[in-house]
Amino acid sequence: MSILVTGGLGFIGSHFTWAAHRAGRKVVVLDDRSGGSSPQLPPGVEVVTADVGDRQAVADVCARFAPQAMVHFAGKIQVGESVTRPGYYFDMNLGRALALIDVAQQNGIDQIVFSSSAAVYGEPKSVPIPETAATRPVNPYGASKLSFEYVLEGYGPAHGIKWAALRYFNAAGAAPDGSLRESHEPETHLIPLVIDAALGRRPPVRVFGTDYPTRDGTCVRDYIHVLDLADAHLRALDLLADGKTVGALNLGTGAGVTVREILEAVREVMGVEVPHTVAPRRAGDPAELVADPSRAAALLGWRPSRSDIRTIVEDALRSRR
Repeated sequence: MSILVTGGLGFIGSHFTWAAHRAGRKVVVLDDRSGGSSPQLPPGVEVVTADVGDRQAVADVCARFAPQAMVHFAGKIQVGESVTRPGYYFDMNLGRALALIDVAQQNGIDQIVFSSSAAVYGEPKSVPIPETAATRPVNPYGASKLSFEYVLEGYGPAHGIKWAALRYFNAAGAAPDGSLRESHEPETHLIPLVIDAALGRRPPVRVFGTDYPTRDGTCVRDYIHVLDLADAHLRALDLLADGKTVGALNLGTGAGVTVREILEAVREVMGVEVPHTVAPRRAGDPAELVADPSRAAALLGWRPSRSDIRTIVEDALRSRR
């Protein structure tokens, strides 16, 4: 089975492409290269440079490679930018994705795995968060992700599409051999920021808020290794290929880590203090975001195997060195 991977040059997309290649899957990547990174992909994987909203380009890829399944990673991910440029985010994450799925289903793709986000939950009433929790996004980024989940819900019965919307919590880590790395511009993810600060490549890390109702006053997040995410995507594809719709699934560990604990983990691994400063809380930052991953365990037989925080930090450090 051939798989169309949109955004396959991105952080999670490139790790998935390698995982799919190692699993014997045939992959073609569609990426507009706007992310600025050019990771080494497996031999034989063709990269088509095009916008996912370019209907003709998508149709041409479908005609050449005849993919039956699609994993849709392409999109914009900066929460802060989405607040100042909501139209841009709805265009990129919803409008162009709508064009993509329209052409895809017209060309025989009937299995779709979508890269969604825990941002669909907004500020949760309680944690850990199950898929049945209220979805009330507090920013356009989360709203755009949830909107495309609704598109999948509609296209499923109308066009016979089997789909999965995988709601990531905090993707982290890197390929253990250091061959792939997390590379965003600007970088907003905590672990690469902390490591780069410890390496002297960035200014001191800012800790936003130390008065949250958590065990040490800093925010709690659920960090999931990118290889565990790739594994979940492959498992979801297998289920879709069996004719079953997955729907929404949380991908997390079910255990949270505070900002201070991340600083301490990096200090222990690197043997140096992490330069940091304390700043006020950021508006809209929930105190705690932790997944209830039990549905993914039951449905996919999936359990994270590389997502303890020390392993995540060690892998991320190796890739950044």
